[in-house]
Amino acid sequence: MTLIEEAVVTAGPISVENPSTGETIRQVPSLSEGEVDSLVYRARAAQPAWEALGFAGRRRYFKRMQKWLLEHREQIARQIHAENGKSMEEATIEVAYGVLAASFWARKAEAYLKDEHPHTSSPFAIGRRLTIRYAPLGVIGVIGPWNNPLLNNFGDVIPALAAGNAVILKPSEITPLVSLLMAEMVEEIGLPKDVFIVATGAGETGAALVERVDGLMFTGSTRTGKKVAARCGERLIPCSLELGGKDPLIVLADADLDRAANLAVFSAMHNTGQTCTSTERVYVEAPVYDEFVAKVTETFKALRVGESTEFGTSDSGALTFPPQLDIVQRHVKDALDKGAKALTGGRIRTGRFFEPTVLVDVEQDMACMREETFGPTMPIMKVESAEEAIRLANDTSYGLQASIFSRDGKRAEQLARQIEAGTVTINDSLANYFALELPMGGWKDSGLGSRHGREGIRKFTRRQSLMRTRMPMKKELHGMPFEPKNFGLIVKMVETLYGRPRGTR
Repeated sequence: MTLIEEAVVTAGPISVENPSTGETIRQVPSLSEGEVDSLVYRARAAQPAWEALGFAGRRRYFKRMQKWLLEHREQIARQIHAENGKSMEEATIEVAYGVLAASFWARKAEAYLKDEHPHTSSPFAIGRRLTIRYAPLGVIGVIGPWNNPLLNNFGDVIPALAAGNAVILKPSEITPLVSLLMAEMVEEIGLPKDVFIVATGAGETGAALVERVDGLMFTGSTRTGKKVAARCGERLIPCSLELGGKDPLIVLADADLDRAANLAVFSAMHNTGQTCTSTERVYVEAPVYDEFVAKVTETFKALRVGESTEFGTSDSGALTFPPQLDIVQRHVKDALDKGAKALTGGRIRTGRFFEPTVLVDVEQDMACMREETFGPTMPIMKVESAEEAIRLANDTSYGLQASIFSRDGKRAEQLARQIEAGTVTINDSLANYFALELPMGGWKDSGLGSRHGREGIRKFTRRQSLMRTRMPMKKELHGMPFEPKNFGLIVKMVETLYGRPRGTR
């Protein structure tokens, strides 16, 4: 059964709601398999000319993009807030990332993808020029999530375009409007027609895209990501997946507790906890446990819950996706039923707004410590040692991101290397996402591949190896018909060069 056969067909247009008010903002079409086929045909026709522009030719469009995003930052932020519910501050962070990404890939695309000429130590390749080149895949599909309508949607489009591909973006049906605004942007900055296309729709639209593109970037749940990866495997097309997380934060006894508490609150409550890299469980060494809990609880109680209309009006917005509210409620109830205590929150305030919740006396087997919550909760567990914290942090099927706080930076880094996660920050949290030179990707059930860094753009290319013989002989030593004398020379050369390796004793 294909992804298309599994997908539930959505009849008619899709209504996009404002999660803060419940009002319908706009309706968008759910594209059929045939309509997706037409979009891919158009993108495929436009791609060669876009590739032919070269890095310098494409660079000017990213500079225009950077300028447009900055000039329209308030409009974009308000659109993000309207369909996602996050605060204006956090919506503006998404726009800032878009500006940064446009600038970064304009500067770095050529450096990461230019031809490489490795030197060889092999005597059998003497006189050959070796080249590694990176060519665009063709048409890339980006399937984005609802929690970051710009950052994890158009943010993944930028490096794919920079590599010379055409890109079709299928945003979540919950938050497609920012992506449509990006389509307006690329038209205004003069990007060649059909190099970037938005395909709105639900599951069947995304499934149709997977069947037709040459490479895929998917951000979403682990369950769906595994299905996408399986289908890409059957088609033998590359895919990169950023999936779920159950990210731990560890506070050691020598940590700067003010910094640890402040960053723990931010990383747990960023986007109301609806981020794959959000802190979802905290392990604190016993000597500082009470003080850390007190600091975090004080800050949680001061957080403003409600719709964000301007900067400084709300810290915790509405949950974007209605079923997520049920998951948060279930996790909190499970913890309380099993003996945990809620020091703050623990209930729905109104509509889709859930009160920021600090849970203590939690155990590792509770749902809030094992399943992805994706909500405004912070379960905190006391541990006796750093070793116990590491063991519990690794006791999960996920491995996306983690944080560790300690004044002993050297020891903290040694411990960080023991954590089974694609990214670990030391005395920090989430800031790594804005260091685009640093790869970001998950281990275990948290994904395949990475964003950012060299691999963040090379994943959108196919590699080709070239070898050119500069001074070709009429016949090589190994040429046919085989001559005993020549092979005697080959054996002698191998024995001389490799017969007495050092370091064998």
